[in-house]
Amino acid sequence: MNQGSTTPRRGAQRHHISFKSKSHGWLRHNRVVALDALRRMFLTPVATLMTLAVLAVSLALPGFLMTAVNNIQQFSEGFDANPRIALYLKTSVSDARAEQFSLELMLNPALSGVELIDREKGLQEFSSYSEFANLLELFDTNPLPAVVLALPLDHSPHMLQALQSELLALPEVEEAQLDLEWIQRLNAYVVLAERFSWVLSALLGLAVLLVVGNTLRMLLESRRDEILVAKLVGATDAWVRRPFLYSGFWYGLIGSLFAIVMVSFAIHLIDQPVTELMSLYASRFELEGLGFKGGFTLMVVGATLGLLGGFLSTGHHLREIEPDDR
Repeated sequence: MNQGSTTPRRGAQRHHISFKSKSHGWLRHNRVVALDALRRMFLTPVATLMTLAVLAVSLALPGFLMTAVNNIQQFSEGFDANPRIALYLKTSVSDARAEQFSLELMLNPALSGVELIDREKGLQEFSSYSEFANLLELFDTNPLPAVVLALPLDHSPHMLQALQSELLALPEVEEAQLDLEWIQRLNAYVVLAERFSWVLSALLGLAVLLVVGNTLRMLLESRRDEILVAKLVGATDAWVRRPFLYSGFWYGLIGSLFAIVMVSFAIHLIDQPVTELMSLYASRFELEGLGFKGGFTLMVVGATLGLLGGFLSTGHHLREIEPDDR
């Protein structure tokens, strides 16, 4: 044999696989697994629909509460939360004297501002927002008094009450009302409802985790032999877990879609009664539903809880399924 001749290499050879090829393979495998997980869900339609119904109710309740709290907050924002004292002047006080009186009040160091609603303006507002506007036609003259809105600097309850008594003692004032207490109560109720909705959301979120976890545990047991075979040929726990994670994702996502439908239907049912109630208070408030932001948030929460439930459940039970157990 000539020394210059070469002999072909024999045996195993290493082939380099590019990152792009690995990425395409990983994406293709995940797409196949995701679609297969969705297909398997509907092989047992009754059990799947029952699970989705439980998940939908668990997600719809906090979604509805959050929507209700947002509507109450929007309703309360239409009112001025700063304390003010409404001074109803005596009917004998003329418009000129009422304007002069309001200018004198502006010199009071305990007040940050003063607003005068004269008798004519008060009559126009009453006619626009009240159902009893026709009764005013029975009077020969305007029966409504001028009103001065006084804005205190100090918002402490003790100082507000002292200022109210001081202004009530003025000779031009017939009555002084401090219209802050009911707004404070409404705001307190809004905060309480918001905290309650967060607590209930956390509890129902835990319920979603348990439902998804239990469903996937039973699914995992039904595919126990398939998992054992896969592990015998070298499949890792991550590879075996992937179909169940997608199952949890689909359960959470579809359950959240059902929840959005439930919340929207509930809002539709109470929309007209709420509108009629608000019209009795001369309010143009309208209910708002979940909207795009709320619906998208509910979908993200549902899908995330489904993934987390699948990860926690399969992570625990996969360690109990090993080929040595056979």
